[in-house]
Amino acid sequence: MNQISPKSFERLEAIKRLTEIPSPTGHTQAIIQYIAQDLASRGIAYQLTAKGGLMVSLTGQDDQRHRFVTAHVDTLGAMVRAIKADGRLKLDLIGGFTYHAIEGEYCTIHSSRLDKTFTGTILMHQTSVHVYADARTAERNQTNIEVRLDEHVETAEDTLALGIQVGDFISFDPRTQITPNGYIKSRHLDDKVSAALMLELIHKIHSQEMTLAHTTHFYFSNNEEIGYGANAGIPEQVEEYLAVDMGAMGDDQQTDEYSVSICVKDGSGPYHLGMRNYLVDLCEIHQIDYRLDIYPYYASDASGALRAGYDVRHGLFGAGIEASHAYERTHADSVDATYHLLKYYLASPMLTSETEEE
Repeated sequence: MNQISPKSFERLEAIKRLTEIPSPTGHTQAIIQYIAQDLASRGIAYQLTAKGGLMVSLTGQDDQRHRFVTAHVDTLGAMVRAIKADGRLKLDLIGGFTYHAIEGEYCTIHSSRLDKTFTGTILMHQTSVHVYADARTAERNQTNIEVRLDEHVETAEDTLALGIQVGDFISFDPRTQITPNGYIKSRHLDDKVSAALMLELIHKIHSQEMTLAHTTHFYFSNNEEIGYGANAGIPEQVEEYLAVDMGAMGDDQQTDEYSVSICVKDGSGPYHLGMRNYLVDLCEIHQIDYRLDIYPYYASDASGALRAGYDVRHGLFGAGIEASHAYERTHADSVDATYHLLKYYLASPMLTSETEEE
């Protein structure tokens, strides 16, 4: 595979910058502040919501019928569940992932009492094969997985004295790498790929390099991993709701790392058929490589909005992400395909009941 273009590399670098800002669900202030500062530096108005999200509303050619587009900046993470007798930490998971996916990962503990962080490593209690007969076979679960702090602690009191307590957030090191041939591998590509692309297009629209077909509300969601990121405060003029989120890869999946994945159904049920077909038409007209897929154990902010009772057409697409909710990977080709589909969608007229019937 050849080296990627400078523009594609620039997109991957923008994603990398976002992955390096810790933002487990419930502790997203830093990344929201980063986006807010970026927007303010360009003179782009935004609104902060009560639950901590950020929305940018940009006027389109049609200001009567609106669109709502969301990407989430919150990630998987954990909280301190308990401080063990030897000073190590028991975890409580935030988001839907397995303990196997984080074993051996470096992490940061964010003290809620102090403006201070501490580093550590997530390990099995029975890690040493020289000591524990069940090191290979013991179950990876809340009882056996713990955080080894990079501090001299021998008792629970030692750890408490540092300023660490139950309820402190724990973020996982992203370990982001970009390869010369266009792969980006990192934790939290779900959904910082989409957030970076949405931010890039907001810049482009504000600078008048492209025109919106409809007034559009861009929402950086901060609670998606726990199921209710952007399902409130949707303006009443909104008719279409698009979630830009990862495409899931694995057995029986069509999604790959080199195209945009369009979701036809997830664990919440089918997505709107007319909107799905419209996205496919845009891909075929503009020669964007795409895959249609079902994500069996998945839900999005779009499905959350429908559960909340909003009367909107809902759609979902995104870059194909290998090893989702673990150490993830995608390729610049998939990132670029997602960018182009989002760009053409925003510039194209909205569905009507008449166009759906054609």
